[in-house]
Amino acid sequence: MKSMRFSLVGGDARQAGLAGLIAADGHAVSTFGVDAPAAGTPAETLADCLRGADCIVLPIPVTLDRGTLNAPALRCPPTAEEIWRAARPGQVLAGGRIPEALWRVGAERGAVVWDVLTREDFAARNAVPTAEGALQIAMENMPITLHGARCLVVGYGRIGKVLSRDLLSLGARVTASARRQADLAWIEIVGGRAVHTQALETVLGGCDVVFNTVPAPVLTEDRLKLLPPDCLCIDLASAPGGVDFDAAHRLGLRCVWALGLPGKVAPRTAGLILRDTLYHIMTEGSP
Repeated sequence: MKSMRFSLVGGDARQAGLAGLIAADGHAVSTFGVDAPAAGTPAETLADCLRGADCIVLPIPVTLDRGTLNAPALRCPPTAEEIWRAARPGQVLAGGRIPEALWRVGAERGAVVWDVLTREDFAARNAVPTAEGALQIAMENMPITLHGARCLVVGYGRIGKVLSRDLLSLGARVTASARRQADLAWIEIVGGRAVHTQALETVLGGCDVVFNTVPAPVLTEDRLKLLPPDCLCIDLASAPGGVDFDAAHRLGLRCVWALGLPGKVAPRTAGLILRDTLYHIMTEGSP
């Protein structure tokens, strides 16, 4: 791939690591609102950062409130729409969980918009640090080992598959839920106990820890009431999540909503995954 100019705006620790990785490959990197980037040229203004960029790399997720850019390092972060409207025709805009309104703005400007979370190569590889981060949270918050623990994984998508595999390798007693019969069969083939997601009530009473991966209200108050009082709930799903946290608080359950784990627990690995995905995007062209 020919030398290009990347502008990195906002985001978590993975953005800082990403700057160094891209620069090491010989590309020009400008940053704005990136906390202590390992390399690249910090820009004084947003306009300076975006000027001449072939690819603008935004956070994952782009916003936390559907408006303001997800940029913890900035005291007064810009709106995501400001960045979108500054884009020029043909310029690549890449980020995660892009609101529909921003897609429309990008189309109006003639920009090439990519949501990296919709790419299978990114999502599959990102499941690994997410699962490892979930294990870390469980180990830090449980009074027992995961070996022998009764673990329930709700949802058998990318994260559910990797997490179930990791738990089984540690000697945990794993039950995983799914809706498709093919997934239920695979859960049993790899050594777990399978349960249909609609029948979670049948297994909730025997859990030491529950990992939710479904971004829909699956662990409702009625279901949470069935959990043992010392059960730990770890929600790995993106907003709106799958756990009724208000109900969990009323019931005295310990719950952790673990968002953005790759950038928190393995920022360098997360940066490598994002770098490779960006390179694929730049060589493939339009979605």
